[in-house]
Amino acid sequence: MEKEKTDKPDKKDHILDVAERVFSDLGFDGASTRLISGEAGVNMAMLNYYFGSKEGLFLAIFERKISSFQTLLQNIGNDETMSSWDKLSTSIDKYVDRIIVNNCFQKLINREISMNKRWELTDKITEILMVNVKEIRKILDEGIKNGSFFADIDCEMVIATIFGTKNYILNTPQLSSLILGYDVRDEKLMEEKLKPRIKTYMKRLLKAYLMTDNDHIKQ
Repeated sequence: MEKEKTDKPDKKDHILDVAERVFSDLGFDGASTRLISGEAGVNMAMLNYYFGSKEGLFLAIFERKISSFQTLLQNIGNDETMSSWDKLSTSIDKYVDRIIVNNCFQKLINREISMNKRWELTDKITEILMVNVKEIRKILDEGIKNGSFFADIDCEMVIATIFGTKNYILNTPQLSSLILGYDVRDEKLMEEKLKPRIKTYMKRLLKAYLMTDNDHIKQ
């Protein structure tokens, strides 16, 4: 009995890993729970027990990814030893590290959010994604309140810059590869070149825009 309890979380994560890949390749409409259960090597009863339906499985993928990053952002935001800029800079580092190594999930987000249908499901996905947007906004609001960020910054555009830069590069790989000068889908180049390039660009850009005294703030 004890072994069964120990095995359950691993099996559930395994199903989510497989489902993420299948949904990424085929989309919500093209994938089926029967296909996913077969790929994961589990029966339909187990899949239904954990997730209830295809929609439940789909949303669980997003909740798992977003909730883990939310905890990370909350820990950064609650760290009283860090300045507001250090919190934002660290959040950018962590965000870029996660998205560059997780193309499958990014592809899944782009496929479903960009499609003008399934409004109820899309609304649920957007609501989940907004959780981390709100954590970034808290850091920006803190910086405004304590005077380290300009009072008239456009918080919404800052957030769009952080998330939108990634979207453009990863969701238009052929064009982005031509602009940047190398294949953004090459895992080695992504790790060695793209990660540090995105981090440096966003931090220099946002530091210049946000900071009331950026000459004395360490990047």
